[in-house]
Amino acid sequence: MPVAFSKMHGLGNDFVVFDGLRQRVFLTPEKIRRLADRRFGVGCDQVLVVEAPGREGVDFRYRIYNADGGEVEQCGNGARCFARFVRDQGLTDKTEIRVETLGGVIVLRIEPDGQVTVDMGRPRFAPAEVPFIPQGAARDEIVYDLNVLGEILPVMVLSMGNPHAVQIVPDVDRAPVVTQGPAIERHVQFPQRVNAGFMQIVDRGHIRLRVHERGAGETLACGTGACAAVVAGRRRGLLDARVEVMVRGGRLTVAWEGGDAPVWMTGPAETVYDGRIDLDKL
Repeated sequence: MPVAFSKMHGLGNDFVVFDGLRQRVFLTPEKIRRLADRRFGVGCDQVLVVEAPGREGVDFRYRIYNADGGEVEQCGNGARCFARFVRDQGLTDKTEIRVETLGGVIVLRIEPDGQVTVDMGRPRFAPAEVPFIPQGAARDEIVYDLNVLGEILPVMVLSMGNPHAVQIVPDVDRAPVVTQGPAIERHVQFPQRVNAGFMQIVDRGHIRLRVHERGAGETLACGTGACAAVVAGRRRGLLDARVEVMVRGGRLTVAWEGGDAPVWMTGPAETVYDGRIDLDKL
């Protein structure tokens, strides 16, 4: 039986979103891979599913699957699309929504201009929480040496509910995302793989960013990647508390006061079209 879905994107990071409350949505890793295929399916970076919450004090459960079929903990651009979806579909009339994810509870706020602000939670730096297996002590705060394709790279390692390895590059347009991205993603020191970020610092309030996402490859935008880059730069004293992040799909705003404060991210979320698909035929 066909099920309804919405095709959405946040700055070009695109999603297929299912309402799992009012219809049965049965997904397997193989079905997700076919669904995400841009020639044989709908095409997307991630598949998102709305479910009933599994704990008190939250409005929804939010499940995230990468294009390779694997379930992941967090997705910032997906979170903004999730907020717009549940509002547009009449699943809630709230402007502030508490959502349970595999990475913890997050808060989504729909702004008067239609943009969505997400409380992404606090960053985590302990290697075991990333998870990351260090080989030697940190070089500086959260900077570790990582052997990538025979080259020793200084990468900043942290978690934004999912693992990130961020490096500073002089020119993001010429950064070796295609070669180093997959090698970093599957590096043996990241047992659950990792998102590889390449950050160019323009000034203390502006950065440019490209991210090779775990299980999806390079995307036009990565919300958790933007947060991780700003946190990493701010932790090292290179960035201010509020930073404009330019990704290939557009602009995000990330704010972090430091310490145990949560990271706030604001950006757009758009619906491209609504459709129906028979998942049994994938």
